[in-house]
Amino acid sequence: MKDNIEATFDGIQLDKNNIPESIAIIMDGNGRWAQEKGLPRSSGHIQGVENVTRITSECARLGVKFLTLYTFSTENWNRPKEEVDALMSLLVDTIAKETPTLMKNNIQLLTIGDLGRLPENAQKKFRACMAETSGNTGLRLVIALSYSSRWEIIQAVRNIAHDVQQGKILVEDINEEVISASMTTSQMPDPDLLIRTSGELRISNFLLWQLAYTELYFTDCLWPEFTEEEFYRAIIDYQHRERRFGKTSEQVR
Repeated sequence: MKDNIEATFDGIQLDKNNIPESIAIIMDGNGRWAQEKGLPRSSGHIQGVENVTRITSECARLGVKFLTLYTFSTENWNRPKEEVDALMSLLVDTIAKETPTLMKNNIQLLTIGDLGRLPENAQKKFRACMAETSGNTGLRLVIALSYSSRWEIIQAVRNIAHDVQQGKILVEDINEEVISASMTTSQMPDPDLLIRTSGELRISNFLLWQLAYTELYFTDCLWPEFTEEEFYRAIIDYQHRERRFGKTSEQVR
């Protein structure tokens, strides 16, 4: 087997030389997974966190540079209080538990979103973990917390408008680069591949600006059941796409 071949599924080989640099995942289906098994929704979230650990490790092993996980949206604040409280408690416990693993695997933790809305203890845990892992040079694990793309775009527009008022920039100078630089994701590349689990066929207010040329992959698999093999299938599918970025097939070949 050639060095650039990692594994084979359904007769299709995974090419290690064509691994997406940046992957984003909408981790959907925790609650449905739990309900199907007669368990409380919180059990689904616990199982979902365990799966985050597995997929994150696989990304690090494959050489993915950025993994962005849609963990808690601004709309999720509208869920029942007991579920939100359980999620916040799970986040705090997970960060405390997984920080040594992140350090061991050279993974840097980053966050995007309105962290100021999180409970104080959650904010402290995340800031402490980000500080501790800031020197790591491997995979960048980006957790989208209290995040929505419309919120992010509004913040960017406000910041640009303020710079115009202050005379730091002219209206005529506003372009894609200026807007991208004002996003919370300004220090990371746009996703090459977006994966959404659970069979839903929508973006759900996630990275709307950044997904302009991202390859989209939807699977019926619920997030707690999204195994490493399912992850490989998503990458294999990506590797068989032709990314043209507005050009013709002849131009990109």
